[in-house]
Amino acid sequence: MSTKIILASCYAINPFKGSEDAMGWNFVKQIARFNKVIAVTRENNKAAIEFYMQQNPDEIYNNITFLYFDLPYWMRFWKKGSRGAMLYYYMWQKGIVKHIKSKKLNFDIVHNVNFHNDWTPSFLWKLKKPMVWGPVGHHPLIPGVYLRSYSLKYFIKDRLTWLVKNMFWNYSTALKKTVSNASHIWCMNTGVVEKLNLKGSSYSVFPSVASEDFSKGVNDKKKNFHVISAGRFVPLKGFDLTIRSFITFLYSIPLSDRANCKLTLVGSGPERMFYEKIIAESKFQDNIEIIEWIERKELMKLYEKASVFMFPSHEGAGMVVAEALSFGLPVICLDNIGPGQYITPDCGFVIPHSDYSSTIFNLKEALNKLYLSNKLLLDMSINARKRYLERFTWESRGEHLNTIYNTL
Repeated sequence: MSTKIILASCYAINPFKGSEDAMGWNFVKQIARFNKVIAVTRENNKAAIEFYMQQNPDEIYNNITFLYFDLPYWMRFWKKGSRGAMLYYYMWQKGIVKHIKSKKLNFDIVHNVNFHNDWTPSFLWKLKKPMVWGPVGHHPLIPGVYLRSYSLKYFIKDRLTWLVKNMFWNYSTALKKTVSNASHIWCMNTGVVEKLNLKGSSYSVFPSVASEDFSKGVNDKKKNFHVISAGRFVPLKGFDLTIRSFITFLYSIPLSDRANCKLTLVGSGPERMFYEKIIAESKFQDNIEIIEWIERKELMKLYEKASVFMFPSHEGAGMVVAEALSFGLPVICLDNIGPGQYITPDCGFVIPHSDYSSTIFNLKEALNKLYLSNKLLLDMSINARKRYLERFTWESRGEHLNTIYNTL
């Protein structure tokens, strides 16, 4: 196949960060394995990208050209961190089309890579080239039963967001044009296909989350039973379920065994005090620790020491799941269109949605099974590592991308 030039819009790219920023960086590298890429991103990513490339030389950079673009200050002074990010992204998306046209660039395919979902339009089709849209995500409603522990404002915010999304799905001409003009839509999960009513061969369903391979493979290191979870401390991530099911698990095992069991939560966010309160009331402060966000390398060291990864998140993705699998960690999650579609019975437990106390009981039961059977823990560890190699390496994302490009 001849080499193509891909123009990729990647709103978020930072090789030093995880999640969406890591996805942007790794997708650009994967495109560059097979093709030339012109990556359009925000100016605030420039310093990190250039510093990383200087520190980590790689021949693949010869295939990458970065183009930095931001709207003028008067159009973005109100944006602070994640506040206003979606509105600014929408405006940025419109702005880059004019910017790209003014540069008179030569390219074969346009690709809207990251920071979007199935309700935010793309405008790259206006460049009149074959367009790839995605990976596009779909985040379902958080079941109300799992929001009752939190302030009412979260429930209201979640339902208002859903209302906004529905307005886009039902009435946005820009979104309808994005879908009809996309040559291929990469869907992160089946929710996208259903919501956008996709048909024919113009789409594929393939997880977007992946991880670099930091692991040295599965080793039988689990003298202690160490459960780990990572993410932002917000209701979406379900940390209340993680903590409460672990506390219930501790009550279910003999007093003499409890010292060998530990839960580590890695993250930060507005709900930290709430989680600390649950831990303090349980009197299990010695068994449960909270670690603020740490360098990715430090997080990898924690994965290496852990036995199990617990992630009862309500989202439609979850980069940390891929990282956990790479270290051969069995994953306990909820049955949803995110992690629930990544985990098989061979490498973890997928817990069905239910009432709150039943969910905690079922999560606890999964912990019990892994705790009581070293054989099950080791078998699931081996299968978690296999699942990672088959489905969650960045290389597999690059190959899927290349297949898409070659069919256009």
